[in-house]
Formats: sequence, C-alpha cells, structure tokens
Amino acid sequence: MPITSLRSSGPLEDRALAAMFEARKQVFVDLLRWDLPVLDGRFEVDEFDDRHAVYLIVSDRDGGHLGSARLLPTTRPYLLATHFPSLCASLPCAPDSWEITRFCLDRRLAAPQRRAVRDQLVSGLARHALEHGIQTYYGVAELPWLQQILAFGWRCDPAGLPRAIGSRKLGALRISIDEETPALLAANGIGETAPLAAAA
Repeated sequence: MPITSLRSSGPLEDRALAAMFEARKQVFVDLLRWDLPVLDGRFEVDEFDDRHAVYLIVSDRDGGHLGSARLLPTTRPYLLATHFPSLCASLPCAPDSWEITRFCLDRRLAAPQRRAVRDQLVSGLARHALEHGIQTYYGVAELPWLQQILAFGWRCDPAGLPRAIGSRKLGALRISIDEETPALLAANGIGETAPLAAAA
C-alpha cells in the first residue's frame, strides 16, 4: 500500500486525486450526510482544495484509493479558523503549524484493512511532518473520532472546549510532532508499512 504526498493546481487532473475526491463524496456526503459541495455529482471538493493543499493518499497496487488526508497551511485560510473558530482557544498561524482535514478511509474496506490503512496514514502524517518542518498539527473532529485520535500514542491534547455545532458535537485538537513521535506511535501498535513518497 504505497502512500504518496501530492499537491494540486487543479482538483481532478490526477487519477489519484480524482479517486480521493470521489471517495470523500461517498464517505462525507453519502454516508455521513455532511452538507458539502459536490462537483459533477461525484466529487467532494471545497474552497480549500487549491494549490496550497497537500494530500497524503494511500493506494492499492492498481492505484485505487484506500485512504487519504488533506493538509492545509495555517498561514492561509483553513477549516478550523474559517468555519469553527470557537472551538480553538488560540487559532494557529505559523509556517510550522498545519491542519489535518478530510481524513478519509474508503467505504469498501473491511475492518482489518481499515485499521491497517488508518495506521499507515497516521504514521505517514508523522513522517511527512518530520520531513517538512511541521511541528504541530491541528484538526476538528466529532467526539468519538477525537477520542480515538487522542489515544493513538502521539502527544495530542484538546485545543479548546468541545461544542455542539448543529447536530454534531465537535472538538479541536493539537498534535505535537517531534523525532520521538514515530516511536510513540509504534509503541501503541501504529507503525509505518511503506515509505512516504513525495510527488509533484
């Protein structure tokens, strides 16, 4: 299961990106019923999917989407600051602070494979941060998922008090990344199974 880091100047010019946006629509719109924009009835693409976003994508041997996450720089508009500022006690804005959004596991995966892809994506996020000078990740999650993220083994804490927003209870979190992070994840059973490759 290779994991690739991609940037995009247009959301659908790359096969891996197109598969990711299609999977995001199936998960966040079809399954979770989030009110999000959909392009051509197939792709979940929003205002943050621009050339500044970075995507980590786990693919199968045929290039099919297994899992993905989007990273947004906090020096530009990002999800937490734009849509959920009340969740964070102090909103970040620094080159070494990025936001994790749209953490997506493909709906077709059976439970054991979901766990393997999830772990590879989490390990890839840590490795990407170390390779690109990212010291802190931020994110927004519903409470059950937020509790899972806090328990992965890395240094992670709430970035503010959870709040009810619409029909969901959401919380912001802050993840500190340093050279010890891969070992902390591995000690909790989350290890990297493939190298992180960079692609333009």
